[in-house]
Order: sequence, then structure tokens, then C-alpha cells
Amino acid sequence: MSLAVVHSRALVGLAAEAVAVEVHLAPGLPAFTIVGLADTEVKEARERVRAALLTCGLDFPSNRRITVNLAPADLPKDSGRFDLPIAVGILLAQGQLASADVDRHEFAGELSLSGALRPVRGALAMGLAARQAGGRRALVLPPGSAEEAALVADAAVWRAGHLLDVVRPLAVPGSGAASAGDAAGAAAGEGPDSAAGWCQVAPTPRPAPAAAPDLADVRGQSAGRRALEIAAAGGHSLLLVGPPGSGKSMLAQRLGGLLPPMTDEEALESAAIASLCGTFNLDRWGQRPTCSPHHSASAVALVGGGGAPRPGEISRAHHGVLFLDELPEFPRAALEALREPLESGRIDLVRAGRRASFPARFQLVGAMNPCPCGWRGHPQRACRCTPEAIDRYQSRLSGPLLDRIDLQVEVPAVPPAEILAAPAGEPTAVVQARCLAARERALRRQGTVNQRLEGERLQALARLDAEAQSCLQAVATRWAWSARATHRALRVARTIADLAGSEGITAAHVAEAVQYRRGLGG
Repeated sequence: MSLAVVHSRALVGLAAEAVAVEVHLAPGLPAFTIVGLADTEVKEARERVRAALLTCGLDFPSNRRITVNLAPADLPKDSGRFDLPIAVGILLAQGQLASADVDRHEFAGELSLSGALRPVRGALAMGLAARQAGGRRALVLPPGSAEEAALVADAAVWRAGHLLDVVRPLAVPGSGAASAGDAAGAAAGEGPDSAAGWCQVAPTPRPAPAAAPDLADVRGQSAGRRALEIAAAGGHSLLLVGPPGSGKSMLAQRLGGLLPPMTDEEALESAAIASLCGTFNLDRWGQRPTCSPHHSASAVALVGGGGAPRPGEISRAHHGVLFLDELPEFPRAALEALREPLESGRIDLVRAGRRASFPARFQLVGAMNPCPCGWRGHPQRACRCTPEAIDRYQSRLSGPLLDRIDLQVEVPAVPPAEILAAPAGEPTAVVQARCLAARERALRRQGTVNQRLEGERLQALARLDAEAQSCLQAVATRWAWSARATHRALRVARTIADLAGSEGITAAHVAEAVQYRRGLGG
């Protein structure tokens, strides 16, 4: 056989598209050509594959013309993930491997010069794609990547640590591949894992949640604690405004502990993004992410992008918390890029010839000082900022962005004597129980958290009494709120009512919700 086809997958956003690695051997001047819209890393596979095959004592057709086609040709391919399928294809084209056995598997892995397999990005996306395809083919992946893909239920995943581990179970009896020994790999110190070849990987159980900062550590900030509870119960975004050292970061770091445990589908989506970024950690499997990018982060770093679009921080925080400290110090373009994802929960990246869509359903927590020097409103330190400087500083956050932040809360400075004398607040576990109960009420009523209620459903499920309706209309008229701001205040009021165990929204619930929109955006 001089033509072989090996199955693999390429990453396009979060999707793992099927790729046929076609290897053709022909007489002629020796050459090794890779075609099919291959990036530089893929074309470099020529040298890695040649060295790995020779080091492992396997036959490399150095006197023939080798052509590798990665089909479909219009699908971009990058990274070293095609090293292993190309090596398998060369051996299959020489008749050293059983074609039927190879066809039942999909391969991905980067080869070292000794033949050892290295992990690849996006293994979990491959597992999801294999499951969607009905499990017709099992995955053969390197250590690390195999454990990621095995998190997908019903996905058949095999781990192989070395090229010889892959070759042995597929070798045709009596061929050079079947008789290849372990000497070459062992001499490099990276020999095969076992004489049996690859082994099947069982799903990794979800680890116990890591210890999170306790809300009981926050003292003297009753308004901030209450806003944090409402944000966790309803999935609302939050802005904390206060002088340095008032406890804004402490509050933000404790929001993740108030959120409910992730469902299996949420855990898979979050892990798939981390796998695509190359940051997946099995020890954090099933735990909600909290991302805290530095305020020097660019728009691309926040929302994603690049020539081959990759997810940014908002996607890495999917189903978790995105904490932006020193919010006005972020570039204006980066902040404005958050507006659409806050509404839709997705980010669509379009580049010349490429398009990618990533989920971005995160809870935004922003923190900022009230003025450039930070001491405006402090009881003991004087602010020397002019009104014009304060306006310029606060205007770095545009009205449309503030309009999309549900809760805007002042976090005042508390004197040390009061902090030391204040009793410990409620621990995270107690507050989380109330948040979970409120979420359960919302899910039973409407199937989603209050923050995602839209249009007619919001009007129908809000259930305002006459006094609450009149109060909300009067406030919206007085403060010239947009329809978006009014609806967001209504969603917050619905969450406050759920925390109180009330079926309807009263004037007291509306009054509290209004207080959280009278900050910078009020």
C-alpha cells in the first residue's frame, strides 16, 4: 500500500473538526511535503517525525517522495498535534500497520526526537467531538491529554507515552514495526510505558473543592456583603467603589465561594476552554474559575483574538468570576469590548478568513477608587482632587458599560478600631445556603437565574404589586434611566424577593434594588 489515511482533529475555536491525514509514498527524488493549509508548526513535523521514526528503529522511506495532505484543505491547522498521525500514516503506507485497526482510532500528539509523546491543546474538545460523532472511533492521546479527554462520558480514550506504544498493537505480524525493540527509546531515557502498548483511561473523579477565602473574614462592610449575596443569588454583575484598603478585593475574592457547584456540562465547558488555552489542571476539575487579569491587559487579552483566534480572559472565566481590579485603569477599548459579552454570554471573533465563537457567561466584579488619589470620602485622609479630575477619572467608564452593571456599591473605609471591635460576620457556608435556596426558587419558576430574564418573561415573572410598580416608575423617571437600567433594577429586585422567600416583589424590594443603581451609573 502506498496511500494511507489516518484520522485526527484540528481545533477551530472550541470545535475539534475532523481531519483526514493522507500519506502518499511515490518513487522519485526524495522529498517530504506537507500540504493542506498547514501552519509553520505543522510543517516542522517533517523533521520531528523523521527523527522519531529513525530513533525508534522504525523504517523511514528516505529514498521515496512523501506527500502528506491534511484534508479538508481550507481548514487551518496549527500546533504539533499532527506529528503522531503523520508518523502512523507513513508506517501504514509502507504496509507495516493493519489498516482496519488504524481506521478505528483517531490520533493526536506531538513527537519528541526520541519518540516520546507530548501533550497537545484541546484534548477535551476532541473528546466532546468524538462523543458527538457517536463514539465510532477511539482516541489515542499522550499522557495528560488522555486524562483530559477521558473526562467526557462515553468517550473511549487510550493513553500512549511513546511512539512504540502506539505502533505495537497496530503492527502487522512479521513486519519491521512488529519487531522493533525498545532499545532506541530506552537509550534516550524515554522508552515505551509497557510491552502491551497503550492503555485505556478511566474518567478522573471530581476532586474535593479547594478551600476558599471565608466571608467571615470581612468585617464592618454590611452593604458590600449584602451586595455580594445578591450577586451570587441572581448571577448579577457588581462594581465596588471605595478608597484603598477598604476591602474591595477581599469581597471580590469571596464571590466564587458563594456560587453553587458546577453541573457536569458547565464543568466540561469550562475545562474545554482551559484545555484550549493549555492551562487545564486536573486538580481544579469541576471548580468555578476566577480570573483576575492585570489592568494593563489589552482588548485581545480580555476578549480573545489573534491570527488564529484563541479565547481571552472572559472565556476563561466562563461559568465563573472575572475580577477587574482598578477598573478605570484598563484600556478604554478593552472595557468597551466587554459590553456585548455581558449581554449575550458569547464572544464572536472574526479575522480575515477565520471566525471563532467562544462562550463567555461570566460574573463581572469590578473594583475602583472614587477618585484619582483614592481618598475621596475617607474619614481621616483628605482628597486633593479637583472636581474636573474626578469627573475625568470616573468618565473612563462609559455610560453604556455602567448601564450593564447591575449592582454598584460604595465600600467605605472603616476605622481600624471599629474593625477590631466588630463581631465576625456570617461564614461563607451560611450565606451560600441562602444563595442556593434563592437560585432554586428562580430555577423552579423560570428555568434560569434572574440575571438572564428578558423582555416579556421578565415582565410576567417579576410580579410587582401596585406600590412596587409605582415606586420603580417614579425612580426611573426621576433618574432618567434607560430601559436597560430599569430592567436590570427589576431583575435585582426579583433576586432580593427570592432571598426573602417572597413570591411577589414589594416596594421594599424595589427600594433596596434602586440603591444599588445610584452609584456612578445612577
